[in-house]
Amino acid sequence: MVVHLLSRDDQAGDVLAEPARVGFVVNKAVGNAVLRNRVHRRLRAVMATRLPDLPPGSLTVVRALPSSASASYDELVADVDGALRRLLGPR
Repeated sequence: MVVHLLSRDDQAGDVLAEPARVGFVVNKAVGNAVLRNRVHRRLRAVMATRLPDLPPGSLTVVRALPSSASASYDELVADVDGALRRLLGPR
């Protein structure tokens, strides 16, 4: 799994009022439509609980790799947490 984070630091302060947004990319390399939808639902559930940890106004893209199709929910959680820890640093 690959996670990209764009943290927008705006001087006007308008960005702080915007919530963090998350997008998902699950392409055909992951598997058929059933597998892709399952991976997408699991990733959406994982990221929903991590939204408060993301900087306000940030844009995050989570791209599932083909190995995500065979990963359990707990493995996806560990992957997302590790990626966010590297991106956000110690808090």
